[in-house]
Amino acid sequence: MKRSSYLFLLFIFLLPGMLPAQEVWKPGECPLPTPWSDSVSVDHPWPEYPRPQMVRKEWMNLNGLWDYGIRLQYKEQPWKWDGQIRVPYPVESCLSGVQKRVDADHVIWYHRTFTLPAAWQGQRILLHVEASDWETKVWVNGRFAGMHQGGYDPFVFDITDHLKPAGQQEVAMAVWDPTDQGTQPRGKQVIHPRGIWYTPTSGIWQTVWLEPVPEHHIRDYRIYTEISRREVTVVTSSARPGPDDSVRIAVKYDGKEIARHTGTPDSVTFDLPEQDLHLWSPAHPDLYDMEITLLHNGKPVDRVEGYFGMRSISLGKDRQGIVRMMFNERFLFQNGPLDQGFWPDGIYTPPTEAAMKHDLGMIKKMGFNMLRKHVKVESRRFYYWCDRMGLLVWQDMPSGDRYIRRDQPDIVRTEASARQFKQELKQMILTKFNHPSIIMWVAFNEGWGQFDTPGIVNFIGDLDPTRLIDAASGWTDRGVGDVYDIHHYPDPKAPPAQKDRAIVLGEYGGLGLAVDGHTWVKKNWGYRKMNDVKQLQSRYSSYFRQIVKLRVKPGLSACVYTQITDVETETNGLMTYDRKVVKMDPAFLKKVNSR
Repeated sequence: MKRSSYLFLLFIFLLPGMLPAQEVWKPGECPLPTPWSDSVSVDHPWPEYPRPQMVRKEWMNLNGLWDYGIRLQYKEQPWKWDGQIRVPYPVESCLSGVQKRVDADHVIWYHRTFTLPAAWQGQRILLHVEASDWETKVWVNGRFAGMHQGGYDPFVFDITDHLKPAGQQEVAMAVWDPTDQGTQPRGKQVIHPRGIWYTPTSGIWQTVWLEPVPEHHIRDYRIYTEISRREVTVVTSSARPGPDDSVRIAVKYDGKEIARHTGTPDSVTFDLPEQDLHLWSPAHPDLYDMEITLLHNGKPVDRVEGYFGMRSISLGKDRQGIVRMMFNERFLFQNGPLDQGFWPDGIYTPPTEAAMKHDLGMIKKMGFNMLRKHVKVESRRFYYWCDRMGLLVWQDMPSGDRYIRRDQPDIVRTEASARQFKQELKQMILTKFNHPSIIMWVAFNEGWGQFDTPGIVNFIGDLDPTRLIDAASGWTDRGVGDVYDIHHYPDPKAPPAQKDRAIVLGEYGGLGLAVDGHTWVKKNWGYRKMNDVKQLQSRYSSYFRQIVKLRVKPGLSACVYTQITDVETETNGLMTYDRKVVKMDPAFLKKVNSR
């Protein structure tokens, strides 16, 4: 061998050791770790199937480490990446490994590769993003696949025509989030957190996944139930529908098939056998399993699995003539905490599903039967567990745009702002429509972005006539909707009785107790500071005694206590922000709440 050739081979052999080692990814320094912070998988976080009401067996989870880069808006895709980010945690969170703030002048770029299973050949390939805040653009193998605007709703692109015949595929996303510099729905997120405003969530914050489907496949379905007639109606939409398409519905309860019917996708209506009628409720969250099969030209081409619950929510009068929120045609007093859904390690994204279930389990353990999901929309798995556990949900629409005071008229939004609000409101309702746990939509909170209130109530009612509508939770009631909702801190109050609406207390409490070693910052606050647990218990108990009286007169139908956990500077939670300390014994709370 020539000397030059030997030296070249030696150089190639030694080269890997001569180059600097690639930096190993690691999470950021969490300012307040939760019990789940260190157990989050690096390569497979949030491995659970993301769409539990419409399940197909074949899918691929794309969560894990992606390349990322933060660039000015007008810059193209980075040629050199800043590092790696753990998806689906927002860029601001410690669990993402980035832990950086992103302003409205920059976008977050994401990039990764994947290889499709050979068994998926010949099928359409769908790319799903469960949620990304706010404007998301997607490229597959360098070709633009689509754009979505909305920070809370799942979206999907058919990327089949962008894929290579075989081998490694590339996906890139660019996400821009104006946070409070824009008019879009954004809830409690602000660039400069303070008081009741918190750290923003930018970029991908829920599961990204792939799914193979046949050319003719089920896109979605809606369930309508009528308990008095034991009636179920299934409305299905499909891709590339044919004139002779039909759907077959099979229903099971406790593993036993109790109904099977075939009809058109537009509507399959059937009755459940009387002996098999099981109503869903907080005390008995009974659910029916369901299989929907799409038949094209008489042949089954697609099949999905789901579930539903038989329950009703309405207004009605009790024996004293008071208008009440009726559940399954009876008055059920609804009592629950405000749930803002923030985490010190994942911001908007719970560290794990076990962490998310822990919060819901504690709400049940404390004797509550409801929660108000406050100006945030959660993942579909959140509502799945509410369905399974038996928790009623008041679902807020995330706030955005300008604010009004109590004595001011509704704002006038720009055409673009109004259109975006209604689009995201529509998606919230349609993508969560089938969850029996959700029993009321809350359009506006305390005047934040409140506009055309009667029109928005009609808009919601047209989309979903099966649930109640809280037009304005707080101080800007316009006399429309199904409930008159006031907020009063810290002690509970009730609005005057109404002739055609129920009255509710949408927020009260806020009793603050800081626990050393478990606060986000040293300087914190609550609506009313408590000195110790004994005082906190005494005050909570006295407040709930007042709630019991208000239920009788003037006829309160529900109350919402602020809040289930501390959030950043707020220490008015029933649990600390890190979920490590429950401030009052759950058994004590359950006893008080059972009054």
